[in-house]
Amino acid sequence: MAFGELLEQVGSMGRFQLVHVSLLCMPVLMMASHNLLQNFVASVPPHHCNGHANLNLSLQALSKEEALRVTVPLDAEGKPAKCQRYATPQWGLLRRNVTDQDTQEEAEENAFTQSPDVELQDCQDGWEYDMTARSSTIISEWDLVCDQRSLKQMGQTIYMGGVLIGAVIFGGLSDKFGRRYLVLFSYLMMAVSGTCAAFATSFSVFCLFRFCCGMALSGLVLNTLSLILEWIPTRWRTIVGTGTGYCYTFGQLVFTLLAYYIRDWRWLTLAVSLPFYFFFIYSWWFQESARWLVLNRKSEQAVKNLRTVARINGRHAEGKKITLEVLQESMKKEMKCSEGTYTAIDLVRTPVMRAITVCLSAVWFSTSFAYYGLAMDLQKFGVDIYLIQVIFGAVDIPAKVIITVSMSVVGRRPSQCAALILAGLAILANILVPYEKQTIRTTLAVLGKGCLAASFNCCYLYTPELYPTVIRQNGMGFASMTARLGAMVAPLVQLLEEVVPWLPGLIYGGVPVISGFFAIFLPETLASPLPDTVQDVEDRGFRRRNTKEEQQPTEDTTNAHLKDAA
Repeated sequence: MAFGELLEQVGSMGRFQLVHVSLLCMPVLMMASHNLLQNFVASVPPHHCNGHANLNLSLQALSKEEALRVTVPLDAEGKPAKCQRYATPQWGLLRRNVTDQDTQEEAEENAFTQSPDVELQDCQDGWEYDMTARSSTIISEWDLVCDQRSLKQMGQTIYMGGVLIGAVIFGGLSDKFGRRYLVLFSYLMMAVSGTCAAFATSFSVFCLFRFCCGMALSGLVLNTLSLILEWIPTRWRTIVGTGTGYCYTFGQLVFTLLAYYIRDWRWLTLAVSLPFYFFFIYSWWFQESARWLVLNRKSEQAVKNLRTVARINGRHAEGKKITLEVLQESMKKEMKCSEGTYTAIDLVRTPVMRAITVCLSAVWFSTSFAYYGLAMDLQKFGVDIYLIQVIFGAVDIPAKVIITVSMSVVGRRPSQCAALILAGLAILANILVPYEKQTIRTTLAVLGKGCLAASFNCCYLYTPELYPTVIRQNGMGFASMTARLGAMVAPLVQLLEEVVPWLPGLIYGGVPVISGFFAIFLPETLASPLPDTVQDVEDRGFRRRNTKEEQQPTEDTTNAHLKDAA
């Protein structure tokens, strides 16, 4: 009897599994809030230089528009310049003020012809912000504009750096100490770090606690998926894995609603962090993975957990049949193969594992890189940020339905390839669309984002099926690490837009297309049981290779017989 059969014996997808998965999925709703928090707490409000502090009395006699006219020059679009002002007020401009009858072309012409020899200076007295959309952001609070504008992207990069470090640390620790304890710690770490970030007194302190939030999120993702999948029978994995992905999708919509009603960045950060205290309290009920317990020589606790699951599922008689001897006999092969100590080196030690790790690294990196390249700069689309966030979240619903059907019918590998290549092509096509055609540009971006969401959904289900139980967390940690590396690089690539406007789009689109071809070399796992040991993975790879070799001689022999008959 294999471990999968033991799960069927204690109730398959029973009451325990339903409650267990539901409780683990609730925090996933809030994960999207922390990943996308930057879109709202770091949104850049319209701004321009403040007037001269030593001339306030003189400027008070003017209207707000007139004071702005004499202190701040116009840019190429006829709007007040964001980062420069006149060294001295240009009172003569009041006689040449743009009237309501002036055309946009005349306003832009004035931007270049008015006072060309007048001395300009930086915003030495700070900035004035238009806080119509948000009551406060970290941009307006700490003046992260003009020379400091790159700090906005740096803040997101630091957060993703935390996710990267968390993937490295928590991936190995959970294989050593178990999934349950790491989930408990991650909930508490997220709650405390998020609360501290909401009360940060400087940008540096804010980034420090956001880094800790990133680490906690990585621990949540890795251990939540493992705790879910290792208690779910094989035939339910696709449905449950997709359902977990939908929690993240609906979390995007919930977050948009929160951001719409909570316009202050501190209260919004606090609102998405406080629920994790509640998650920490109820997570003590979780049962440690019986599969992990057996492979770490804790079979007695595994038997207790399986009997607890059987009791909750109403299978008392079947639960009593599970004894230490039965469990050890069913996991004999897996326990023997897991006697050694496993490290991250085992991910590349053997041929099949090495191929899987290299290909998955490309897939995860490109998916995350392109996803956050699109999703973390909503203001560039020229649409209301709340509306575009809703659209970006809603497109995940049909995308994940399609990828779920595709994974169950066509298979994991072709689904992964198609999602990446289509996403890349949609992003590349956007380069050819003029900036003025915002509807077409937004449509292509939404299509690309939907394909990337589908790719993520496939990644999270496909990767645990490829790696064996003994190093599954190491594998998930390494995959997540490459994904976060892509997410770290993505905001920095956006800075290239100031040099070559179309270059970020080319990079964001080209990388997924290339990695889509890497996915071709991954083994198919549709309807296959979870591998428990490295040897299981190698055997599956060699069986696939031998099957091809056996088919080839058969075809050659058949062709030879046909020639002889002719």
